[in-house]
Amino acid sequence: MEAVSKGQLLWQPSEREIEKAGVTKFLHWIRNEKKLELNDVHHLWKWSVDELELFWGYVWEYCQIISYTPNSHVLQSRKMPGTRWFEGSSLNYAEHVFRNDRGDETALIFRSEMEDIKEISWKELRGKTASLAGYLKEIGVKKGDRIVGYMPNIPETIIAFLACASIGAVWSCCSPDFGMESVVERFKQIEPNVLIAVDGYVYNGKTSDRVDQVAHLQNALPTLKRTVLFKSINSDYKRLNPQKTIDWQEVMKRKSELVFEPVPFNHPLWILFSSGTTGLPKPIVHSQGGIVLEHLKVLVIEEGVTNEDVFFWFTTTGWMMWNLLVGALLTGGKIVLYDGSPMYPKPDVLWELAEKTKVSFFGTSAAFIQASLKLGIKPKEKYTFPHLKAICSTGSPLSIDGFKWVYNEVKQDVWLASVSGGTDVCTAFIGGSPVLPVRAGEIQTKALGVNAQAFNDDGKLVLNEVGELVILNPMPSMPIYFWNDEGDKRYKESYFSTFPGIWRHGDWIQFDDKGRSIIFGRSDSTINKQGVRIGTSEIYRAVESIEIVSDSLVVDLEALEEDSYMALFVVLKQDQLLEDGLISHIKDVIRQQVSPRFVPNEIIAVEQVPRTLTGKKMEVPIKRILLGHQPEKVINVGSMANPEILKTYIEFAHKRRAINH
Repeated sequence: MEAVSKGQLLWQPSEREIEKAGVTKFLHWIRNEKKLELNDVHHLWKWSVDELELFWGYVWEYCQIISYTPNSHVLQSRKMPGTRWFEGSSLNYAEHVFRNDRGDETALIFRSEMEDIKEISWKELRGKTASLAGYLKEIGVKKGDRIVGYMPNIPETIIAFLACASIGAVWSCCSPDFGMESVVERFKQIEPNVLIAVDGYVYNGKTSDRVDQVAHLQNALPTLKRTVLFKSINSDYKRLNPQKTIDWQEVMKRKSELVFEPVPFNHPLWILFSSGTTGLPKPIVHSQGGIVLEHLKVLVIEEGVTNEDVFFWFTTTGWMMWNLLVGALLTGGKIVLYDGSPMYPKPDVLWELAEKTKVSFFGTSAAFIQASLKLGIKPKEKYTFPHLKAICSTGSPLSIDGFKWVYNEVKQDVWLASVSGGTDVCTAFIGGSPVLPVRAGEIQTKALGVNAQAFNDDGKLVLNEVGELVILNPMPSMPIYFWNDEGDKRYKESYFSTFPGIWRHGDWIQFDDKGRSIIFGRSDSTINKQGVRIGTSEIYRAVESIEIVSDSLVVDLEALEEDSYMALFVVLKQDQLLEDGLISHIKDVIRQQVSPRFVPNEIIAVEQVPRTLTGKKMEVPIKRILLGHQPEKVINVGSMANPEILKTYIEFAHKRRAINH
């Protein structure tokens, strides 16, 4: 593959592509209906943040939001946190999905390692959603009650969520590959009434029985009244409490009409979990109205998804991209679900799926693109992708080589959108635009309505230099609160403690004067693997449960020009050695108690973990040292309780860079 430099032009939209783009159609509508002259997408972005209330009011009108009651105003105030959107309005997420109901036409396309491609019609989707919603109401589930899923990316999970949304209950889900303690830590916080679970799943050719884990959840969640079990692998589920368990197929036999419960704009839709560096995972609550409006803005206006498109994203149910994938149903387009390994039974299985199902929007992670590049996969040699319009990448920064690989080995005439956002808002802050050129290593633009900027340590706006990613105005999909967070204490600490009244996201970013950007990884110590974020405290709980491990420090590196690399430093009890057997044992513990996704690349024995005078592990400073920052610029030695140990980490950083370069 020929060399390519940062900022090199790789793709330019044609005049026809620009004219057909969703954002162009929105601009035309504003000019014709609102008599407002906006020259181009850059002008539109500037207007959208300056005239925030007008912009979101126009999005509401353009996307034809269905509200049972009128709103008194678009935005209560621009003060963050605590602003309220579209007060007085009432709507329902599921109704906005099923207004696209086209009977026998396809709504979902599904494939897994166990079964070939199958299609689910709108009629079937509605009928099964109605059956489950009717059953939930029959057993007493009401607005605001929590329903949790321990489910993979299968049609039944979509049905479960839509049924939940239709009655105004609150959804939350974990992928069944998550370690059991991680699942319990999440679900226990929100006190669910109903668990919808799978008996097992298949990944990379291996079948994993999960009935024991479901039984554990039944015992660990005292508020559970009922478990609906979907038999995916036909496991023996007699181990479950028979009085509290019902088979999915039994529920599906109960026919019902689908009724949509009107809820206020700011009524909870789902709870997603993200983790800080200490304490339990953060239960982030998003609103029904905020997600409907934000996802329609992203999908219809910015990406241009229509009811003629086929939308795919490779994701698990534990990643926020699953929620956006479901959101594509709001457009009336088809969505494609894939459950299994992206490299099994052959490394081009997802590209084959895209060809067969006529995918027009193909979403994945930067890590998948990088892995495909390293394996030498060349999809274009087998597939032509006549319907493929866009490839979207997120989860971590896409390397320059990743950009080039897409155009060299997948398709030359395709819009490649590198995007970045987060679980916190369930959308993107910065991303792509089909009316702008694609340049290697760069994210094209800022999201409409999102005043994203970079601040230096003094809270001053900077251009053309790396700073903290900050958001200067509220967004409809910002969390309405964290569950059981009295006085919004954790919420405020998570986003507003560094720059009061301004959202600090925790990414290193550099903007130019055109709004293009480059992300240089996380500025905090949250572990981020393929877009799935987890707090270091979850790793520590697993590792330090091992008797001979007395302390530990984990650091995940996400520098733009290197693969994601996670190092785990362990302090062993006296006279213990870090032998191969112990390394394997530590990795197995993390794999089982947390997730295989978070197994470290390297485990290193050290004498001590660096700590501040107040006893906090110095994760961020060590991360910066490993990324090549000068120690004296990132660590105040006077604040350390054990400054003598710093030398060990500096030497390790030097050795690692010497090996890599």
